[in-house]
Amino acid sequence: MKLGLALAGGGVKGAAHIGIIQALEENNIKVDMISGTSSGSIVASLYAMGYNAKEMLNLFNYSAKAMIESNPSYIFSSMRENKSLMVDGMRSGYNIETILNEIARYKNIERIGELQLPTIIPTVDIKDGKEYIFTNAEMEGEKYIKDISVGKAVRASASFPVYFAPLKFEDHIFVDGGVLNNVPISELKKAGADKVIGVNFFVQDTSVRNNMYSIAIRTIDIMSNKIAEKDLNKSDYTIVIDTGEIRILDISKINKCYKKGYECALEHMNEIKEIIKS
Repeated sequence: MKLGLALAGGGVKGAAHIGIIQALEENNIKVDMISGTSSGSIVASLYAMGYNAKEMLNLFNYSAKAMIESNPSYIFSSMRENKSLMVDGMRSGYNIETILNEIARYKNIERIGELQLPTIIPTVDIKDGKEYIFTNAEMEGEKYIKDISVGKAVRASASFPVYFAPLKFEDHIFVDGGVLNNVPISELKKAGADKVIGVNFFVQDTSVRNNMYSIAIRTIDIMSNKIAEKDLNKSDYTIVIDTGEIRILDISKINKCYKKGYECALEHMNEIKEIIKS
């Protein structure tokens, strides 16, 4: 029996996935294949590299600030022709790619095909509006991209609109995979998972600051979770983590998110074991 674990995006809330994995490790539950979107793709790729939960939490705490504060990205159009300045995003996302590639090289890994577990990382091309999948699993089709560095794949999936600039790769312009698939469960099933545990975040009423950035983030958050409901119905068991009003870029709450995920997994552990046995 092959067990798959699908991890939702959610900024620093993604640290809660590490808590989930910690609880699974302590209960001797082996994950055979993994998927993740946005920050979920960071955790998924680290796990597929061979890092354990404690190592992943240390890497999250050490790298989060640098990932978020990557260099601004601007595209200057012709001032004579358009008399305008186009801004791709507040941050380039280059640091995400660089840091993940560096972490991968420590395990002698460069390309996604070298990961130790079948891994699925969704992204979206804003040119054609279609979903693409970075993967090392045995899956065929134009939507599956297998020749790419781990860092670039994660960067594409984590290019959260408004905050990060889209990633230009070959003929594609990629943005956050959560736009179309925030909890990639069905792709794990296609890759051969017999049972899939989906992990998502509870979306609750919360205060929204009266500025365009805050409204945009809240809008995308609601949209991606609504879209995720369809795929979540395909999971064999779903864990929904309540992280309260923690903001997606509040790196001071990484350890709190980890604890929330760990405690939530322990609460569900008996049900998880039953699902695996059945």
